[in-house]
Amino acid sequence: MDKFFSNVAKAFSDFGFAEALSLILFAAAFYYVFRILKMNNVRSVIVVFALLVLATGIIFMSDPKLKGDVFMVIPIVLSGLVLVIFNVEVKRDILNLNTLNRLSEKREHQPFATKDEVERYISEIIKALQNLSKDNIGALIILSNDNIPAQVLESGVILDANISSQLIEGIFFVKAPLHDGAMIINNYKIQAAGCFLPLTQNVNIPKELGTRHRAGIGITETSNVIALIVSEETGIITIAQRGKISRYADYDLLKRTLSDYYWKDLSTDGRKRI
Repeated sequence: MDKFFSNVAKAFSDFGFAEALSLILFAAAFYYVFRILKMNNVRSVIVVFALLVLATGIIFMSDPKLKGDVFMVIPIVLSGLVLVIFNVEVKRDILNLNTLNRLSEKREHQPFATKDEVERYISEIIKALQNLSKDNIGALIILSNDNIPAQVLESGVILDANISSQLIEGIFFVKAPLHDGAMIINNYKIQAAGCFLPLTQNVNIPKELGTRHRAGIGITETSNVIALIVSEETGIITIAQRGKISRYADYDLLKRTLSDYYWKDLSTDGRKRI
């Protein structure tokens, strides 16, 4: 044991700027890998990964003759493997770093929405979806909490309009200029419309789902948002979250989804900051 600690002390006695920079970069890389693993709740992989890194460090410190660079290869290769396996999650995390946070920067100065106001927003969205579904009019609505990628917003037309079923239905009317793109609802405002979204690359998506569905699924794979999709062919309403879909969404499922979206940041006095 004394030999081990003496080897550790000797290793750090020659510690210079280059070694410190390498250690910082090494730690940053491992922090990001742990973050991705934690986000995806794969605790068993986290434990194995941590034990491997710890074992590598102990082996290296135990024998000064061993080259640290050689033993760093093992956890670095494992890190690369983890990032490849969770490539969709990595893409989502990177894109979320480049979000347009104009509204979130003003969050401290924004008013609260009362329960009645939030219930009205929910009712208006559901009414619009059901009317669009009844008339077989295709629609794609994204529910965002200040976290839609900037490039998505910039691809459409900024509206910053109040939520109403008439406006939603009017935008998705077949001859309307913005009907082919996605509508972005950010809290209590229709933030933009006519936006272009990344398509999912998932080959297991049912073949009967077209471009609108693939775009709705794709944005939920790369951003923490909810997509509400109305099929132009069948009128079926689909909800997409984190790349997963729930088809044949009825009133109860829509109500539950929208309630979760609007009330997850509920304040202690029963109001939601908007």
